Amino acid sequence: MFETLAPAAVDSLSVGQWLRQLRQQARLSQLELALQAGMSQRHLSCVETGRAQPSAQLLHSLLSTLDTPLHTRNRVLLAAGYAPRYAALALDDPGLEPVRMALMHLLKANNPAPAIVIDSLWQVRAANHATTALFQLLGLPLQALEEGFNLLTTLLAPGGFGDCLINAEEIRQVAWQRAAREAAGEPGLATLLASLPCPGQSTPAPQLAAPLLLTRVRGPQGELRFLSTFTTFGMPQDITVASLRIEHLIPADDSTWQVLTRACARLAELEPG
Repeated sequence: MFETLAPAAVDSLSVGQWLRQLRQQARLSQLELALQAGMSQRHLSCVETGRAQPSAQLLHSLLSTLDTPLHTRNRVLLAAGYAPRYAALALDDPGLEPVRMALMHLLKANNPAPAIVIDSLWQVRAANHATTALFQLLGLPLQALEEGFNLLTTLLAPGGFGDCLINAEEIRQVAWQRAAREAAGEPGLATLLASLPCPGQSTPAPQLAAPLLLTRVRGPQGELRFLSTFTTFGMPQDITVASLRIEHLIPADDSTWQVLTRACARLAELEPG
């Protein structure tokens, strides 16, 4: 099943305009892009100005060099008169079984550190036992984990995980800035972002006492400190797969490791079987 675009949503840009815009966003000159893509600057200039029609193979080379998101590649192909190349399978499609197995393995291996799978709209698609244990510790509704929730909403809107953060404004600003960059190519995310409160801009810049900005959580017995990392799939050929990432909250100190280890053990004792 390929991504389909309603007539009103099809961009009016020509293929040359698309390529020039993507090149400028990547902050590359025509010469730099041409060298990286293995073509002449003159040919690239002719393509951008519409004096030459690029082949599908040349478009693939240029878009790969620019590391263009797959859904945008489909739009550029359509602008050039070619069929969309990249599928957008549902996550529960049988063809994505290896992807689901890999995600579940990574989530399980991350215990007792919390980890979640999120998509391009920041919707949480899966979570590990340590995430459930952390929700229990903080008194957050477990129903949200069962039904799925939006990470951006729970960070920015009142009453969510953001309210449990000691450095909430710092984390909210980072989340907002990242989502705003991603929203440039994802209309659904732009709509969601517009519905959420924008964090204040008066928060002082974080002190550089640590090599990373920590996620500092107000726990029942004291502060919990986490490092945040992301895992994505390499060389995705499906839009859904390309949109997925795992966020890992890795305890930043021994006391946080101990709290999460005990919480996971208690959770395992309560589970049937």
